[in-house]
Amino acid sequence: MKKHLTIVDHPLVQHKLTLMREKSTSTASFRQLLREISLLLAYEVTRDLPITMTTVETPLMEMEAPVLKGKKLALISILRAGNGLLDGVLELIPSARVGYIGLYRDEETLQPVQYYFKVPKELENRTVIVVDPMLATGNSSAAAISLLKQAGANDIRFLCLLAAPEGVRRMEEAHPDVRIVTAALDERLNEKGYILPGLGDAGDRMFGTK
Repeated sequence: MKKHLTIVDHPLVQHKLTLMREKSTSTASFRQLLREISLLLAYEVTRDLPITMTTVETPLMEMEAPVLKGKKLALISILRAGNGLLDGVLELIPSARVGYIGLYRDEETLQPVQYYFKVPKELENRTVIVVDPMLATGNSSAAAISLLKQAGANDIRFLCLLAAPEGVRRMEEAHPDVRIVTAALDERLNEKGYILPGLGDAGDRMFGTK
């Protein structure tokens, strides 16, 4: 396995992902499963966050105990599908700062087009977690991370539900310093840039649109 790619093989993650792949799964169930699985994936992407010690008073005595070190995390959602993962991660890290990057994929060129960018301040002092359910061609994800680096971010992780080998390669070429955490590495992309076997369009399935 590539050192910058982590596949979360926890049984609960894999079970929920299978339910999400099933085309008969309803919009409401898909949305709920995405929220649940994102919380589980968030444990892995935050596994090595830096900590420091502080003094606390338990009901019985004083002790030195670990707390997160540094500025609040920044969670960056790639619109619109990223918001489904964002909800679950925020349940785990409610104090995180949140930003949004609006990108859509030109259906002819498959290249990303930016339409929105609003992120927290002081990204250079924060761990930044970028969320988007699908790492397909990798073009949008790579573009989003380039924008974040321009804004000062230097500790970036990428969290997705599914990845295609093509997207992983694209990210490795563009941003070898960014670790990818995903529930599955699927087979390939089809001619339209969709992940196979995949689960369809995550945004459409999440929001009930076509």
